[in-house]
Amino acid sequence: MFEEPAEPRTARGQALKEALREDLEVYSVADLEERIAELEREIVRVKAQLEKKLAGRSAADAMFKL
Repeated sequence: MFEEPAEPRTARGQALKEALREDLEVYSVADLEERIAELEREIVRVKAQLEKKLAGRSAADAMFKL
């Protein structure tokens, strides 16, 4: 049985870099509003991950300061 080839992994942050270069002139007002909403959801997701990592780092730092 043959497996489907895995899609090549993109470099870290590559999708964001491509999105930043995208021509926004071709989007409608509704498309732009949806894009803003998606970006705002992504910001919330990234901030939550950052807080999680910082909390883990703080816990590790506290443990080694004993």
